[in-house]
Amino acid sequence: MRSRRVRAFLRNRTAVAGAVLAAAVILAALVAPAVAPHDPLIQDVYNMLAPPGGPHPLGTDDLGRDVLSRILYGARVSITVGVFSVLIGTGMGALVGLMAGYFGGPLELGMMRVVDILMSFPVLVMGLMFMAILGTGMDKLIVAIGLVLTPQIARLAHGAVVALREMEYITAARAAGAGPWRILRRHVLPNVAGEILVMATLWMATAIRVEANLSFIGLGVSPPTPTWGNMIREGVRWLVVTPWLSVFPGLAILIAVLGFNMVGDGLRDAMDPKLL
Repeated sequence: MRSRRVRAFLRNRTAVAGAVLAAAVILAALVAPAVAPHDPLIQDVYNMLAPPGGPHPLGTDDLGRDVLSRILYGARVSITVGVFSVLIGTGMGALVGLMAGYFGGPLELGMMRVVDILMSFPVLVMGLMFMAILGTGMDKLIVAIGLVLTPQIARLAHGAVVALREMEYITAARAAGAGPWRILRRHVLPNVAGEILVMATLWMATAIRVEANLSFIGLGVSPPTPTWGNMIREGVRWLVVTPWLSVFPGLAILIAVLGFNMVGDGLRDAMDPKLL
């Protein structure tokens, strides 16, 4: 079954293209210190707002910092925030969804009503709310975005568990004396892990976008650390004269979000038993 899913994924050209884009972004983040042509924090007052070309392939910003180097280092921030926030959101959301879906009763009612309330807010508004409570900084940004993703994963996991909890093999495990946590770990989680993985991949793209949005409005990682969001913000006032300051980091966000979304769509199709 696993090999069939891999083949189904590889037959999907869109998914493969997305995997290439996502891999390129991850690779850029990993090798940034080795391939960046300049230090992203070094200012060169003699080369401020230099156009793309020569020693600065993507130009320089208003402080003379190399745009390409800052984009490469900005990828490290985006991937770090995306990966760890998705891990937090997936872990917390899966735990809430599994518990609520399996145990039912007042626990399910209380947990899912809280999830419904949180899901009624737009993602960016929730991010703003959590950042206002936690403050700025990369660690707080990771936690805030993780909390934003938690209700979405919880709702998905809950729906999957509700469909499984009365299945015959679950009833047989209960009759054999298996405890609830053993049933959740051995019988329920493996059957919902695929759906959670697909959602986590799709939300990786959302996490990168939310990080860029929060950095753009000054609630993300504090300058001078380069992030794609604060690069776009810094380039807005020069947009008419030197559009590359905002266009190039915007294209980086586009590539990352598009890549992870296409991978998520491909995984969803590959794991659909009707298409195997």
